Amino acid sequence: MSSSTVDPADPVFQLHRGGKMAVTSTVPLTSREDLSLAYTPGVARVCEAIAADPGLVDDYTWVSHTVAVVTDGSAVLGLGNIGPRAALPVMEGKAVLFKQFAGVDAVPVCLDTQDVDEIVAVVRALAPSFGGINLEDISAPRCFEVERRLDEALDIPVFHDDQHGTAIVVLAALRNAATLLNRKLGDLRVAVSGAGAAGVAVTKMLVAGGVNPDQVVVCDSKGIIGRHRTELTGTKAELAATTNADGRRGDITEALRGADVLIGVSGGQIPEAAVAGMAPGGIVFALANPTPEVHPEVAARHVAVVATGRSDYPNQINNVLAFPGVFRGALDARATRITEGMKVAAADAIAAVVAESLTAEAIVPSPLDPRVAPAVAAAVAEAARRDGVARR
Repeated sequence: MSSSTVDPADPVFQLHRGGKMAVTSTVPLTSREDLSLAYTPGVARVCEAIAADPGLVDDYTWVSHTVAVVTDGSAVLGLGNIGPRAALPVMEGKAVLFKQFAGVDAVPVCLDTQDVDEIVAVVRALAPSFGGINLEDISAPRCFEVERRLDEALDIPVFHDDQHGTAIVVLAALRNAATLLNRKLGDLRVAVSGAGAAGVAVTKMLVAGGVNPDQVVVCDSKGIIGRHRTELTGTKAELAATTNADGRRGDITEALRGADVLIGVSGGQIPEAAVAGMAPGGIVFALANPTPEVHPEVAARHVAVVATGRSDYPNQINNVLAFPGVFRGALDARATRITEGMKVAAADAIAAVVAESLTAEAIVPSPLDPRVAPAVAAAVAEAARRDGVARR
């Protein structure tokens, strides 16, 4: 955006002027004694203690409550590859959400490289300053490799929110939608439109949560993914081997024929006729922003429950329901990584918040519901201990 398109009177620009966050002190600095305790000479004693026992860094620095929000600016919101500087307002916003909803301090780290090796090397070098790494807005398929390598290299949680945050909230919403409709997850036929970061993670999370992989069909821009697609590699080849047991071929219309559930994470438009071909009493999660794959009013003509990624329609599938509590719980448990069990526990906790008051227009809590982050944090910390990745 050129400077000529900036309107200083626009409330959006007024709010962002000077940035949305700042560093503040947690200790008093009003006397010489304060200075001697917080800095030299007192700080040297703490440094020596940590040098002798590196584990003390969790107790005597901000590491126990601070994460890095790392991006390369390659897949920012619906804006695409806009680079690290243009991504910074989004990363600041993410940091503010961490603090507001879970009391987690977060530092935006926008990298001027989109090379996997360089991203991994930089984050590994920065890791001693943080208790966790939140990867954000890194395009597929590089995001899979970045996360995998960092997860293997570091002894702190690494979490790509575009994948797992979305997947956690989708599982929570689908669990409640199925309960509302008196259905079981294992009996649902699911079509996933999109095989990027979110689509792959959603598919894996639904299977981990109880959906039968044989009953899942995933589509990318070329159509249904299956064993007939010989050009597939990496994560798409894994999907071909583990889903679409019936060997369906064709496009999203064929994938939706008789399906109970549509999960849209592609941004591509899906015709009404395809939705009309779903089984009666179906569920549509059309999550592309700002334009859902199917307009919610159109989807509602054919299915029983509709969710979107937008705040102006019921049932917003919003990552803020997941990531603050996930990191709060992981940090509280001093987890070394985030397991599938921790993600499923987070989804179950989100679903439970509104389990006693389900309606077709309220299958997930509001993003502003203050009950969510504490519930998710407690469930994630307990799961970390159960999965043997907690250090406390």
